[in-house]
Amino acid sequence: MDRENCSSLTEFIFIGITNNPERKGPLFAVFLLVYLINLMGNLGMIILIRLDSQLHTPMYFFLSHLSFCDLCYSTAIGPKMLIDIFGKNKSIPFLGCALQFFISCTFADAECVLLVVMAFDRYKAISNPLLYTVHMSNRVCALLVAGVYMVGMGDALIHTTLAFHLCFCGSNEINHFFCDLPPLYLLSCSDIQVNQLVLFTVYGFMELSTISGVLVSYFYIILSVLKIHTAEGRFKAFSTCASHLTAVAIFQGTLLFTYFRPSSSYSLDQDKMTSLFYTLMIPMLNPLIYSLRNKDVKQALEKIKNKRRF
Repeated sequence: MDRENCSSLTEFIFIGITNNPERKGPLFAVFLLVYLINLMGNLGMIILIRLDSQLHTPMYFFLSHLSFCDLCYSTAIGPKMLIDIFGKNKSIPFLGCALQFFISCTFADAECVLLVVMAFDRYKAISNPLLYTVHMSNRVCALLVAGVYMVGMGDALIHTTLAFHLCFCGSNEINHFFCDLPPLYLLSCSDIQVNQLVLFTVYGFMELSTISGVLVSYFYIILSVLKIHTAEGRFKAFSTCASHLTAVAIFQGTLLFTYFRPSSSYSLDQDKMTSLFYTLMIPMLNPLIYSLRNKDVKQALEKIKNKRRF
């Protein structure tokens, strides 16, 4: 394709969630509430972990970065989507679209890998609690988190570079509320076979390796738990993993449905609903999942409340 035919495109225009005026008000109210809960929940979790010295452990260190990832990729998408519900100009610059996709992809991929690291952390804590702080030292935790972000950025850079070097010489209207690969590919007049192959290969490897990592970690966790003699000890060990397993199942299940379902069943309207779930709902649910089932977080919140009363 002649690159001159691609050079005139300077912006994309989002179709958005809906064009029905009657639905815009309720949708705006619901998604604004969800985003505010998401913002307060994740930011509150980060601050709480930083303030309470009892939460300065590897588990909560990784949990604070999980909240940071949720906060970043939902903020890359949420505010623009809320503005566009009532906005007349739903455009985004070409480079702005690339940046939005890069940020959201970086932190979504980082979260996938971080969930594996958190599973490995739980395995170390349960299998050998006496040497846990030795194996999961501050240096090890910092290196693991650095690796998480490097993987996320590397994967996002590959997809962003390939997607935004395509030719978009026809319509510039994206039937979505943010810049994502499937609706962008539908607008391209270039051959996207290489892009689709890379998408399937890289995301396929990412999903296979992360899900396998979680399953292997929990296989060894179960073996370790079965060696605990008391029922109370076994229950306590399993309860520390329940929140993490819930977060993994929701997040990975949504991503698998979004990017790996058959093309014959693909629907942009269905894709919007799924994308809303993993860009806004899951980041809102994660702090609730970890705080409602976590005694340490509840105690930290009580301490802060008591200090404020004093």
